[in-house]
Amino acid sequence: MSRRRPHPVSRKAHVRAEVVALAKTAGHGGPLSKRARGGRRNERLPFVPPEDWHESCQTAESGRASKGYKIIVQPPGPGYRHVVTPAEVRQRLSLLPPELLNTLEVIQFSRMTRKKMSFPCYGMQWGSSLYLYPLEEELVEHFPQPPRPALMNEVKMFGGRWIHDQGSQWRLVWSERAIKDFYLNNILIHELGHLLDDRNSGYVDRERFAEWFALEHGYKPTREGIRRGKKKVIRRRHHARR
Repeated sequence: MSRRRPHPVSRKAHVRAEVVALAKTAGHGGPLSKRARGGRRNERLPFVPPEDWHESCQTAESGRASKGYKIIVQPPGPGYRHVVTPAEVRQRLSLLPPELLNTLEVIQFSRMTRKKMSFPCYGMQWGSSLYLYPLEEELVEHFPQPPRPALMNEVKMFGGRWIHDQGSQWRLVWSERAIKDFYLNNILIHELGHLLDDRNSGYVDRERFAEWFALEHGYKPTREGIRRGKKKVIRRRHHARR
């Protein structure tokens, strides 16, 4: 894992990963899944995040949250920013079938701390809560080694732009529109998929389900809308004969 150099140059290895821990590992009920931006994943070593735990308020009879979900916003931290707003998150989730939100209780916009910098990530699911993490203010991520093909292709799907500086150094540059698309239609939906997955416990199976869920409920529906919006409008000009 690459460690961060003084701002503004980040040396974090933004490698996409999920780390799944059993409830007893974290000391609380419910699975934990994390989309990491730092280091190579180690599926054998569960990661317990330095994060706030939110007790479940689900009713025993229905298994549903009693008052719907709430959003908690923490300051992002110096040099970081939240790339989406609570209103944007609510609007995006409102497009999903209501039953998919029954077990969601908390969405937390988390702060970046020194400890979290050692294992930075985009998002996480823990119990009945989802966590969204801030990004660098300049919306530029720095890679100390070439990105894996899967990560490179995934980012391109949402409009991220790769720049090869020199040697093994790469940068991932986001526009305002692209990073919102990436978080709202990929990260958010992916973590919700983990929350809804009550059948799988192994890393590979949970990841496969979350990937499928994000594709079906996040990427595909929004790409159809984008394609319709990009259709060219053909204007027919009628020239009067002399």
